[in-house]
Amino acid sequence: MSENKVNVFDPNREAELREAIEDFFFGYRAFTALPDRLLAERGLGRTHHRILHFVRRDDGLSIGELLDILGITKQALHRPIKDLEGQGLIAIAPDVNDRRVRRLTITDDGRTLEAELTAAQMRLLDDVFRQAGSGAETSWRAVMELLRADPLDQDARALSTFTTTAAHAPISGG
Repeated sequence: MSENKVNVFDPNREAELREAIEDFFFGYRAFTALPDRLLAERGLGRTHHRILHFVRRDDGLSIGELLDILGITKQALHRPIKDLEGQGLIAIAPDVNDRRVRRLTITDDGRTLEAELTAAQMRLLDDVFRQAGSGAETSWRAVMELLRADPLDQDARALSTFTTTAAHAPISGG
């Protein structure tokens, strides 16, 4: 039989990989539950939280830099930025050297909200890392580092070919 390259994962690991996907889903749901509730009380959501996080991390960040970090379009960013500005959580000002560039700074109220949201997540991570035991955090960070790699690299990894014979290629189900 001739060998064909088929884009697949190791079919012997399907159950494990599906379980890992579910773990990731439920873990992320737990990770975002309290911040989501706190944000919803203000009419805000996860994109607002991400903006607050990255502006607090790098106060004075340009809108263009934030777009690159978040990997979203200007259109997708416009409304959340206006919401945060309208609630007095961030301020927008032109760059002193290039007035075309707009810089984002976090206000005291924004810093307080971001700290409350992030503290809940840090407490959760601290607790689960302790429960998981020695080495768990290091292993988790290694996995996260691979997942957060350049999306183009991830696409290449996800689409890398697995050499198999045509007769043994798994049939995809819907």
